[in-house]
Amino acid sequence: MKLRTDDFDYELPQELIAQVPAEPRDSARLLVAFRETRQVEHTVFREIGRYLQAGDLLVINETRVIPARLFATKALSGGKVEILLLKKLDATRWQALVGGKRVREGTELWVGGQLRAKVVGSLEGAQRIIQFEEPIEPHLTRLGHTPLPPYIHGQIENVAERYQTVYAKVNGSAAAPTAGLHFTHRLIEELEAMGVRLARVVLHIGLDTFAPVTEDDPTQHRMHTEWCQVPEETVQLIEETWAKKRRVVAVGTTSVRALETAAVRSPGGELRPYTGLTDLYILPGYTFKVVQGLITNFHLPRSTLLMLVSAFAGREWVLSLYRTAVQMRYRFYSFGDAMLIL
Repeated sequence: MKLRTDDFDYELPQELIAQVPAEPRDSARLLVAFRETRQVEHTVFREIGRYLQAGDLLVINETRVIPARLFATKALSGGKVEILLLKKLDATRWQALVGGKRVREGTELWVGGQLRAKVVGSLEGAQRIIQFEEPIEPHLTRLGHTPLPPYIHGQIENVAERYQTVYAKVNGSAAAPTAGLHFTHRLIEELEAMGVRLARVVLHIGLDTFAPVTEDDPTQHRMHTEWCQVPEETVQLIEETWAKKRRVVAVGTTSVRALETAAVRSPGGELRPYTGLTDLYILPGYTFKVVQGLITNFHLPRSTLLMLVSAFAGREWVLSLYRTAVQMRYRFYSFGDAMLIL
């Protein structure tokens, strides 16, 4: 049967879109779903160790959200411009989403009233290539703001750290890998003490977090590239886990895409380290090569993330789990509750 984007739609009451994160982080609710038996359990995230075993491998995405939201004015007219940095192209040029009237190629900008920049290229929609007069990174702490998804409307206390995993290390994302937001240092220590191991990847989250699938046929949607890295150490840990017949559990869809990209790009079917760009688009029918378990939040309707989860666990069953979550008043999206699918 040919899939349609409508097949990944569901009804969500607006009041279930989480506006603030759970406090503490691991107090979020957790829906646990078992693929083989179709059993479902409900608990809280800090109890996730009950469903993991010694020798299981959690794969986390160590990307760190940068203060990628910048406010600027046009040098000539003073008109207001908003810039969301998406991808670094070289030392001074960035791909960005730009908000404002008639921000065309050639427009000169003042960022934060202090730093000159210029629009040097136009891409599709509101995307532009921005060239700064010098590298922007040293100025981000002072001039930048943490970018939150458009469905978050309130102010978040200490947002620069709260919209960040506790293990974030590598600067580069325009959005957080939100499944990881539920972990605390203490919970990670408890899991490691029971024999669960951690492996690390990096995938810098860019435009597709903000880009819903608008085509009727989801196969026609084009994924934008994001940079990822699966290091040698992680590959070794995965192979050791498989040798012990334990599970590789990805923390978030970004970890899935990094791992599966490494597998797809590896010659001869043997998993190898990978560093580079990925535009891997996972739809139902995809055969997973690395991942046996998934920790994930509840995603937007018609999104590539919901399609990935449906590929992992079956579209109809996943949508039934979402209906259950709505009925039980789970909290949805970036600051919402979580699922563990095994």
